[in-house]
Amino acid sequence: MAASSLVLAVDYQLIQGIFAYMQEQITVPLRYCLYARKSTEQDEFQALSIDSQIKEMADMARQEGLNIAEVRQEAHSAKESGQRPVFQQIVQDVRKGLFNGIIAWDPSRISRNAGDLGTIVDLMDQGLLVEIRTHGQRFMNSPNEKFLLMILCSQAKLENDHKGENVKRGLRAKCEQGFRPGGSPIGYIHDKYADKGKKRILVDEVRAPIVKQMFEKVAYEDLSGRDLLEWMNGIGFTTRTGNKIMLSAIYHMLKDTFYYGEFEYPVKSGKWYKGAYDPIITKELYLRAQANLHTPPRRHPGTNDFEFTRLFFCGACGSGICAEEKFKHQKNGNTHRYVYYHCTKFKDRYCKNKPMREEELLSQLLHLMDKIDVDEIGIKNRIEKEILRYKQFSYTVLGKETEFDRRTYEADIRNYAKYILRDGTKEEKRELLSCTRSRIEIKDKSVSLTIRS
Repeated sequence: MAASSLVLAVDYQLIQGIFAYMQEQITVPLRYCLYARKSTEQDEFQALSIDSQIKEMADMARQEGLNIAEVRQEAHSAKESGQRPVFQQIVQDVRKGLFNGIIAWDPSRISRNAGDLGTIVDLMDQGLLVEIRTHGQRFMNSPNEKFLLMILCSQAKLENDHKGENVKRGLRAKCEQGFRPGGSPIGYIHDKYADKGKKRILVDEVRAPIVKQMFEKVAYEDLSGRDLLEWMNGIGFTTRTGNKIMLSAIYHMLKDTFYYGEFEYPVKSGKWYKGAYDPIITKELYLRAQANLHTPPRRHPGTNDFEFTRLFFCGACGSGICAEEKFKHQKNGNTHRYVYYHCTKFKDRYCKNKPMREEELLSQLLHLMDKIDVDEIGIKNRIEKEILRYKQFSYTVLGKETEFDRRTYEADIRNYAKYILRDGTKEEKRELLSCTRSRIEIKDKSVSLTIRS
């Protein structure tokens, strides 16, 4: 009799618990967020598209009477934690109470990493996320259902990890067979008609000879990258897509070891492989070209600390003006140094503005000081202070007052500016010219002032 009473008591408690749980579920209104995600991973290209996911899950919600408050979608991989902005916003909205349910196509759409999975389970533990619905499955805040959710999401993560290892193994195998992952550089083409699994890289009969000449011109003729660019454009060289080659591509090609039959993968990993294709150049030619490519410019006796660089502009294309020195050696042993200022050709590599000797430039600057408005001279304030000091000296020491003569004042400023240009230090010259309110331009060996924009 006592045993049957105990059974009834246990059954009564169980019934009470079930009834309380049902009452709790009934009193909590469920607001679902339908979350559709399309991964950018290659293996999921054949998975349901975002539109298909939304249609299928919306039909399921309509059949079961679920309240979909919002539909949100994104195209991001779920492999790494915190990298999906839409998903992160959904988590924040669940914390705010805007949603307490999520509908997705399958658990892998919600998470493929431990971080996001832990966030979802934590929301369920706090009672903020009541239910997750997927195609044919339902996960609520119960130990068994949360455990099943974690297993399914962990399985998706395991598949991703295996997939990454398989990709790396496949790349290593490809390198060991003599093929560098990715496209081949200019000068090679892929055999489109080779049988599946029998990849071949062929020498481009049209471009390979020109690539070889590139290395030879750098190695034996000491040509620069810009010289090569001009030469290649002159002969009508184009890439496989029919475009003109860029200067950056030329430098990239000159540093690519692929052309002599070896390659490093990954880059800077120290793992080198021998290519299964015909090299275009020899390793000796490559090394010789690299030696010329990295050789610093030849230095001549004298100084490269030019006085008027970074102050003027090219009047033809608007680029800056730089300087270079040249030396003329005479039979009697004398050496003459000449400095030329010319366009940097930064804005127009084909700018034909003529270079200008430093002596001629200085002569025109001195002549410019006679025509320039006194207010244009950047050192005007300094000269004014000197004049005021002289007047004060005359009055206090010599006992006489000096009258302010405007013409003398302007002449003093101009003469002082000329003195700075002729005999001042480099810093004084640069201060004088850099403070000029107008922009100084050089065009066709002529110096002029233009209003700064």
